[in-house]
Amino acid sequence: MNPMSGPYVIRGSVSLPEAELMWRFSRSSGPGGQHVNTTDSQVELRFDLAKTEALPPVWKERALAKLAGRLVDGVISVRSSEHRSQWRNRETAAVRLAALLAEATVPPKPRRATRIPRGLNERRLREKKQRSDTKRGRSGRDWG
Repeated sequence: MNPMSGPYVIRGSVSLPEAELMWRFSRSSGPGGQHVNTTDSQVELRFDLAKTEALPPVWKERALAKLAGRLVDGVISVRSSEHRSQWRNRETAAVRLAALLAEATVPPKPRRATRIPRGLNERRLREKKQRSDTKRGRSGRDWG
């Protein structure tokens, strides 16, 4: 079998740690020709996001928050069965996982500070004063 074409880069100098990837192979329902019922060509790649030390802590928190719906006990899994060969399915699954983590660890866009227009603020205060006067007029103090 060929060596993996890894390391699968997530972003910058951070890549998927080969030792932390858990592979599982099973029979695929996809294309396969004559040996389709004898080859385990479907690949399931699992990565323990909660316990990994490979990601910077900030990235890890972001990824755990963004991928919360896809995680099972802090583990994310990716499946691939579109190719006939297990090797290509492994490649596809690893690339897909790296892309998923890259997308999940992107920092949020910073908030752009905006000013409230002066007119809007003045109108709000004027309406507030009016409401206050209306309510003050309802008290029965000076009905003597």
